[in-house]
Amino acid sequence: MSVRPYVLGADEGEAYWFLGNLVTVKATGAQTRGRLTVVEFVNPPGFAPPLHRHQTEDELFYVLSGTAEFRCAGEVLPAGPGDLVLLPVGLPHTFLVGPDEPLRTLQITTPSGFEGFAAEAGEPAAARRLPDPGPVDPAALGHAAARHGVELLGPPPTR
Repeated sequence: MSVRPYVLGADEGEAYWFLGNLVTVKATGAQTRGRLTVVEFVNPPGFAPPLHRHQTEDELFYVLSGTAEFRCAGEVLPAGPGDLVLLPVGLPHTFLVGPDEPLRTLQITTPSGFEGFAAEAGEPAAARRLPDPGPVDPAALGHAAARHGVELLGPPPTR
């Protein structure tokens, strides 16, 4: 497989509304020989995903702006701009975005594949902004997660 160098601008890349967040895909498995996926996440204040674990991917978050409390395998990991958080494969984890501003991160998963989960469980973003709040279909999310090696373990955390 031939991989070519490229540059994506700040507003470029496939964009999805995924669990009430904006996800912009910056690098896919096809572009990295299956080695990693890079997406930019924008999460609204107070957002938290369900407790889950990845069965094949290590997950890293580089915080660009905002704050969050990452929780992994019983540890609490507060993070802010410039911090990198590693959530190793197989460990239960979640996070809780601070209440005052959106969280903007680069999420890197290795090996690649997260882009497929975001595309299946999300929908193409109609605009590069956070989606309007709306319900998440837990059955559809559970099926998509299972197909992409993500095990849902419990509800999102609260403060």
